[in-house]
Formats: sequence, structure tokens, C-alpha cells
Amino acid sequence: MITGAAVLGVSAVALGMVLTPGPNMMYLVSRSVTQGRRAGLISLGGVAVGFACYLAAATAGISAVFVAVPQLYLAVKLAGAGYLGWLAWQALRPGGASVFAPRPLPADSAPRLFTMGLVTNLLNPKIAIMYLALIPQFIDPGAGRVWAQSLGLGAVQIAVALTVNAAIVVVAGSISSLLAARPGWLKVQRYLMGSVLGGLALTLALDRSRPAVA
Repeated sequence: MITGAAVLGVSAVALGMVLTPGPNMMYLVSRSVTQGRRAGLISLGGVAVGFACYLAAATAGISAVFVAVPQLYLAVKLAGAGYLGWLAWQALRPGGASVFAPRPLPADSAPRLFTMGLVTNLLNPKIAIMYLALIPQFIDPGAGRVWAQSLGLGAVQIAVALTVNAAIVVVAGSISSLLAARPGWLKVQRYLMGSVLGGLALTLALDRSRPAVA
């Protein structure tokens, strides 16, 4: 049985993760700004399926593979750190653009929007770390079936992430219009996001924690 403390703990971690700029937020915002809320919500559908894939893998015990082969876990973390570092550079480099800055992008079809949302989430190192190392720490083997707890806590994370991301999609256009009228704010937002991404990349690269088994 899942405890209230575990639900609150996973909710807090999930909220902190989803509010931290990352690949999912950047993709959803860019599509919402350039193609509208409908495109953003379709993309969010793909992100939701990505969460479900991670949850299924975690419930099946994929974290045990990383415990058995720590070098593989280290490779995943370093790849994730490199990806976040690249995103940080894209935001901080001279001539970089804010994720909220309107810019011409070709309109994608609904299937492509969904697929790209799915792929973006599957390649998101923050979500991988969430399911492989964070959520398992809230599971109590003595409180009932481990797989059931994993499913329940994963569902909590998905509910929090989708709620916040849906709100971001809905307001992205308004935020973009507000910032477009204030170029200085766009620059501040770009540097802030780039700095956060860079900090996450550095933290992930230096992290020496081991995966927990769900």
C-alpha cells in the first residue's frame, strides 16, 4: 500500500522536475507558440505516452539492469548530461533565441507532433533519472507489492507532470506575446533557462549515486 508520505514526496519531486526547464518544456512551448494550443496539446499526448513507456519499463524492473551493470547507468547519465549541456549552449550562445520568442517554423502534422512529443520525452534525461533513481526511493518493500507501488507512484508523477505541462501549453502564447513586447525580458529568460540547464548538466555529470531497485 502506498503511504501518504510517499505520494507527497513523489508529487514534490515531480513538481520540481516539471518546473525546471528541459527538453519537454522547450518542445511543448515552441510548438504552442508557433502552431497554437492544439499543436501543443497533441505534442503533450506524445509526451504522456513517453511517461507510460518509462513507467512500464520501471515496473518491469529495468533499474535492476543498471544495478547489475553500473557502467551502463553511468553512460546513460553522461549522455543525459551532454544533451542538457547542448541545450544550455543553444540558449546561451551568441545569437541564441528564447524558447518563448516567436520564430517561423514549418507547421507539423498531428502525427508528427505526437511522435516528436513521444521521442522528446523518451530522450529526456530528467525523466530517465526520475524513474530509475528517484521514484524507487519512495517504494517500501514491506508495504505490499513493489510493482503495484511503482505503478501507483508513477501515476502520481504522470498526473503532476501532465497537469503542469498542459497549463504551460495553454499560457505559452500569452507569455510569448508579453515577452515579445519586452526584448530585455526575453534575454533574461534565455539566460535564466540556459543557466538552469547548464547547472543540471553539471549536477548530472558529477552525480555518483547508484540506481535504486524498484
